[in-house]
Amino acid sequence: MKKLVLSLTVFRIFAGLLIFILALIYDAYLLALLLFLVASISDFLDGKLARDYSVESSLGATLDPIADKILVLFALFTITLITKDIFVGAMSALILTREFWVSALREHTAQNNLKNITKVTFLAKAKTTVQFLAITMFFFGFTTDNALIVFLASFMLFLAFLITFKTGIDYSIKVFKP
Repeated sequence: MKKLVLSLTVFRIFAGLLIFILALIYDAYLLALLLFLVASISDFLDGKLARDYSVESSLGATLDPIADKILVLFALFTITLITKDIFVGAMSALILTREFWVSALREHTAQNNLKNITKVTFLAKAKTTVQFLAITMFFFGFTTDNALIVFLASFMLFLAFLITFKTGIDYSIKVFKP
């Protein structure tokens, strides 16, 4: 079971690259959408299975957020290149900046035995869900060639940015609070 859980995490890392290739080289938006949906579900499953079967590992705990960031990074790069939209590009860049910033904060707190300060919050989990929803909407919009869905996905990406920004500030305040 431990190998299955870790495999789900590693799958997300490679899924990001495959989504990028499918969408940009082959215009296979439906396949990219389906792969992203499976990868998103694997994010939920690997954590649940690890907890339910008591197979949590430090490697899995380290790789899980990295796998999410790699998946989101490839998806947002792909979406930005497809839309050629400066708004989408700016929101994507800001979202990714926060992701790397919080990773740095977590590394800092881990090195100083303060891991609980940057423990994942409910709002951070909601952030991931909204990011995944926005990305899913984009790929669905590309698949159906529906400009309204792509527009709504842009709005959802902005909402994801707001939550992303808020959680980044919250973590920063906790880490740098005197």
